[in-house]
Amino acid sequence: MSDLTDLKSKVQQAYKDWEENSYKKFTAKAPERLKEFTTVSFSPVDPIYLPNTDNFENYNEKLGFPGTYPYTRGVQPTMYRGRFWTMRQYAGFGTAKESNERYRYLLEQGQSGLSVAFDLPTQIGYDSDDPMSYGEVGKVGVAIDTLADMEILFNKIPLDKVSTSMTINAPASVLLALYIAVAEKQGFTKDQISGTIQNDILKEYIARGTYIYPPKPSMRLITNIFEYCSKEVPKWNTISISGYHIREAGSTASQEVGFTIADGIAYVDAAIKAGLDVDAFAGRLSFFFNAHNDLLEEVAKYRAARRLWAKIMKNRFSAKKPKSMMLRFHTQTAGSTLAAQQVDNNIVRVTIQTLAAVLGGTQSLHTNSRDEALALPTEASVRIALRTQQIVANESGVANTIDPLAGSYYIEEMTDKIEKEAEEYIQKIDDLGGMVEAIEAGYVQGEIQRAAYRYEQELERNERIVVGVNKYQVEEGEPTGLLKIDMSVQEEQIKFLNKVRSERSADEVKNKLAILKKAAQGTDNLMPLIVDAVKVYASVGEISNTLRDVFGEYKEHVVI
Repeated sequence: MSDLTDLKSKVQQAYKDWEENSYKKFTAKAPERLKEFTTVSFSPVDPIYLPNTDNFENYNEKLGFPGTYPYTRGVQPTMYRGRFWTMRQYAGFGTAKESNERYRYLLEQGQSGLSVAFDLPTQIGYDSDDPMSYGEVGKVGVAIDTLADMEILFNKIPLDKVSTSMTINAPASVLLALYIAVAEKQGFTKDQISGTIQNDILKEYIARGTYIYPPKPSMRLITNIFEYCSKEVPKWNTISISGYHIREAGSTASQEVGFTIADGIAYVDAAIKAGLDVDAFAGRLSFFFNAHNDLLEEVAKYRAARRLWAKIMKNRFSAKKPKSMMLRFHTQTAGSTLAAQQVDNNIVRVTIQTLAAVLGGTQSLHTNSRDEALALPTEASVRIALRTQQIVANESGVANTIDPLAGSYYIEEMTDKIEKEAEEYIQKIDDLGGMVEAIEAGYVQGEIQRAAYRYEQELERNERIVVGVNKYQVEEGEPTGLLKIDMSVQEEQIKFLNKVRSERSADEVKNKLAILKKAAQGTDNLMPLIVDAVKVYASVGEISNTLRDVFGEYKEHVVI
């Protein structure tokens, strides 16, 4: 201990000598580019960083080794030396037939997993012929009304071999039920399929807005899924606790980690209160993070999140199984950083963000396409985005060693800093009574709004530069060749929905919905009943409306 203390003292004294006799004298003659350097999350960045002897003294406790607690350096012993991360491309538009064609194209191009985007009506539990759906059918994702659509969506895609991620939240139970039903129609059992449903309703109240029901019944549906899948669908990740949308709403890196993990705490609490053993479900929880432009801060963010989650699961929830303590996560590059100006610049931004995710140890990754600030991506743009991942994986060398930036004085300092700041946010949320209460009080939304406002002010004052937006602009013509979805998609979808309704047994549907409604009024697990309902071709809207009748709808609390 004394040797380390002496070493630290000597290094600090040498630093002071350098600062006074070299650094300050040099900058007096040749000032630095900026008066203050900060990360994209406003954290000050020092000129250099020194060895942290605390990290060395507590190496096993704070860092350890890949695949071992506290998982700072990765959740697998070999990471990408064993196999690359799962390369997903988030896709879905128009009808199920069009999206199926895009999925099969992506799989042919070397993608290793599917990531399904649903249109807005599907996300909030409305059928395509509902008046609330007008003008939105198939626009931001694929329109799914019944099992017939899901059968087309996954036609000729072997669901025992392909892992599927579905970005769905309020009606997650219904879309999971549809996926199970499709797999069984293909001849596969529930224990053969794998994938993830986002199923993170708390971040909808915070940042995204595609909620249906109030928090309490929404949490019931989530814990119903935990219980059902732990017994019936063991390879399924039952939730993807999402910081992505929190960051897209304008949060800092520390807020993204703190608020996302606080959401995770709320889900674990709810499941335990529902009678589930933590080790029975925790191993199937997964996370979803943003990859922003500040490469080194992002790498530190992922490392801090892993360590913090491991400590919480071990110390707060007394988890025993190693998998219960592992923070496994999917990453998507930051849509909010894509610029409509000079769209090819977005390829560079996505490459930086891809490197951040990989250097930070992601388990799967979606890379945004260059034209997504203007429209749904074209096939050519999607191919470039996928090739970006493949080039980083196969040509950059960064996947050849585990946690390649570990030991960087800056990375270790920033990892500690983000962990500490995230812990402070979690403590504040605990003091308010938990995440649901913090959301209802407007605390989380307010913190994000203040960070977003500060960032926008810096852009407007040119204190922060976005190339092509507030500096280095060029004259550009109107964009061409964009992918657009017209109203004929809605007409086609409604026609198909009416055909399904005319061919199914109306009495069977009515009976299954009545059973579901009665169960919703009690305390039974609703998942088996939702599976029964979709198998007789009850629609997403009919099932969601049945639950609306019992649970009601959530009304947003506006934070000023």
